[in-house]
Amino acid sequence: MSSLTYDLTLAGLSVGGAAALTGIGLIVTYRATGVLNFAHGAIAMVCAYVLRECVVEWGWPLWLGATVTLLVLAPGLGVVLERFVFRPLAVLGGDPAQTLVASIGVFVLLVGGAALLWGQGAREDAPELVPDEPWGQLAVVLVLAAGVTVVVRRTRFGRELRAVVDDRQLAVLGGIDADRVAAAGWAFGSFTAGLTGVLLAPYVRLDPYGLPLLVMEVVAVAVAARMRSLPVAVVVALGIGVAQSQLTRLHPPGWGEPLLQAVGTNLFVVALLIAALVLPGVGTRDALPRTATARVPTPPGAWIVAAVLFLLPLGLAGRDLHTSVQVPALAVILLSLVVVTGRGGQISLGQAAYAGLGALFTALLAAGRFPGLPRVPELAALAVAVVLVAPLGLLTGWPAIGRRGLALALATFAVGVGVSRFVFAQPYATSGLSLGRPAGFDGDRAYYVLELLLLAVALLATHALRRGRTGRALAAMRDHERGAQAAGVQVPSLKLLAFVAGAALAALGGGMLGMGLRAFDAAAYDPVRGLLWFAAVVVLGADSTLGALAAAALLVGLDAGTRGGVAAALIGILAILVGRFPGGPYEALRTAAERLRLRRTPALTPVGARARALLRPAEPRAARTAPVPMGATATGAAPGSGSRPPASHPAPAPEPSSAPSPTPAAPLLIARRLHARYGGFTALDGVDLDLSPGRVTAVVGPNGAGKSTLFHCLAGTLRPAHGTVRLGGRDITALPAHARSRLGVARTFQQLAVFPSLTVAENVRVGAEQGRVSDPGAVERTLRLLGLDGPVRALPAAGLPTGTLRRVELARVLAGGPRVLLLDEPAAGLDSAEVAALARVLKALAADGTALLVVEHDLDLVAGLADVVHVMTAGRIVASGPPGNVLNALGTAAGP
Repeated sequence: MSSLTYDLTLAGLSVGGAAALTGIGLIVTYRATGVLNFAHGAIAMVCAYVLRECVVEWGWPLWLGATVTLLVLAPGLGVVLERFVFRPLAVLGGDPAQTLVASIGVFVLLVGGAALLWGQGAREDAPELVPDEPWGQLAVVLVLAAGVTVVVRRTRFGRELRAVVDDRQLAVLGGIDADRVAAAGWAFGSFTAGLTGVLLAPYVRLDPYGLPLLVMEVVAVAVAARMRSLPVAVVVALGIGVAQSQLTRLHPPGWGEPLLQAVGTNLFVVALLIAALVLPGVGTRDALPRTATARVPTPPGAWIVAAVLFLLPLGLAGRDLHTSVQVPALAVILLSLVVVTGRGGQISLGQAAYAGLGALFTALLAAGRFPGLPRVPELAALAVAVVLVAPLGLLTGWPAIGRRGLALALATFAVGVGVSRFVFAQPYATSGLSLGRPAGFDGDRAYYVLELLLLAVALLATHALRRGRTGRALAAMRDHERGAQAAGVQVPSLKLLAFVAGAALAALGGGMLGMGLRAFDAAAYDPVRGLLWFAAVVVLGADSTLGALAAAALLVGLDAGTRGGVAAALIGILAILVGRFPGGPYEALRTAAERLRLRRTPALTPVGARARALLRPAEPRAARTAPVPMGATATGAAPGSGSRPPASHPAPAPEPSSAPSPTPAAPLLIARRLHARYGGFTALDGVDLDLSPGRVTAVVGPNGAGKSTLFHCLAGTLRPAHGTVRLGGRDITALPAHARSRLGVARTFQQLAVFPSLTVAENVRVGAEQGRVSDPGAVERTLRLLGLDGPVRALPAAGLPTGTLRRVELARVLAGGPRVLLLDEPAAGLDSAEVAALARVLKALAADGTALLVVEHDLDLVAGLADVVHVMTAGRIVASGPPGNVLNALGTAAGP
């Protein structure tokens, strides 16, 4: 027994050593560049293939092949990726959304390229670089970990590395060559990936799909180390490796044996699930590329072309028709990504799992093997499978409530890998399964007609999620999640809806694909294919249903008509270039066409210009002398709007009376003893605040005084550590932002919170639909109040000038009928005329009974607007009173 324990420990240390190498490489790359390298496993696979090619095919000595592979190819590949893929993205701002998609694109490109070069079959003759014992691997791991730790903590390069990670632009201004640091990080990370690949290849399946996925499963090691601590990563990797080996000794009787065997052989997957779903997430910023402008409606002609192309296979026969059967099914699966990613703005790398579950449940139901349910016909089995899988969307939807960015990417990827390993790869669930087609649709042509009908249903469901109140709320959540919460959108429920609807569509498409293939094929729903599907939808337009149809045809057609891997390689190239056209190829072509059209527009000669001026009808005097609304110039256009059409001109907001203010009403919003901390820093230290109807309260103070933290505690975006917030006597301290908004507490943001994919009127309608009261006339009334009821109402918010966007944000807030209005730096980005107009509107709102809180640095605005001013310093209110007294005291204290 002791000998067996020793042997298993050695085997576990060997596996753990390879996992530790992966963790070290991922952490170094992440710390040097901020990129979680999803392509790490693909780089490992390519290096393993190259070493095999050098030694087995070309007859090189092992030492020479290893030297070229590990010291030339692997670091060189990392440098090339940094220089040509990720450095341009860093220069453009380092958007984590684009870097994530680009990283997945590199993964897909390398997998597709490997399939093209070396085929898709497994190779069993990979050369053995290190003998099958752990001591050599452990020595390499410990030397690398110790060396990296010393470099990071003790050398100038380490200090530069930490500076670049903290703030790349500031590091560059300080004279640090950030490109050199990033290139070194990528070179080292790729070296560790190559070393992992050549060490694992002799003992695992070497193929373009299996090895990359195996390496990416151990990303749990880096996540458990919070992408920072190399010692933690090494210890976790070795511990999981040894535990996985020791579990193979256990053979419990009964039903527990296959489950324990599955856990024992996939302990790194279990660790990935725990690390991604339980541990605090890494990388919390948004993880989806967003277009700079609203999505342009697809021309009707494009839909006609798509319909014709999808009907063409009805004229085919034989193998061509059999291959075409896969296209509508895959299109439905990709539509699920349009719902989750394009509509809901949530990243999902696990849709292949739901598609596979749809196919598996359909097969089990049709065969009468589903526990607790009788055998049902195939079409009914498909419908029941969709109903059963849809609630499972909560597996990814629930983590999405509190996760974004890389954390959500890891969580969805972990779910996809977990389902693949613990369900699809288990014989007890999938052995002996066959899947027929519904009665009357057995032939390929008849079944293709059925698929077209189901695809039409899926298209209608996807279209319904774009229209109406739900569609606007989804778009708001996608464009600006915090802004949507402030507008009253129930973001958690909406995320769950997106994931559940996406799971249902994926299950429908997966069941259709299984019936088209007449079998349940676990390889068709591999997690690697899920990454490929995600990349295809994103690069062809995440919010485009037509893009999903094109992606399905592209993926099936290219691989069927050429050698396998062409589609993956093409999608990988497009994903790498996603930073150049984040709206997809259609958006890029449209923008290029507009630029060419503008360049070719003929210019009028001076004589022609004078003739046009003479022929233009005279402008009516009433239009020339109309009052100017808030933020507009004498021509009716907002400053900086260029040739935007003028808005209609309502009467300006009434000036408040100069009569003495009446006795203030009882406070409506009351905050008592608010405390908030960030780590060891106290942001709020026992703050009390009252907001009364009809009064404007201002909070001023230096940066870091706690103003924004106080604002977040009142708005519901931050829960204080201690203290209470009451609205009209009701304790709302624990209520989230959207619930407070529906009770009448509304807010604006210092950084504009508008929804660029929606028009001005739709932005305002979101506030009216989600607000405290339901008033059919609120939208039109608010648009008129703020001078947005003219042609500008139909313009997308993307690209409008700052002054107009401030009005749009304020209009959206007012349309919900708030009782308490919290304004965070409302004058930021406005000129003096726009500030004066804003002050008039805010005074009118106060006169109408609204309680206003203004956090503002413009003391002139505060002096002319506020009824009471609070001064904050170091998390406390140190002075309060009328603006004249308080601001004069501030000026005296700041003077010489």
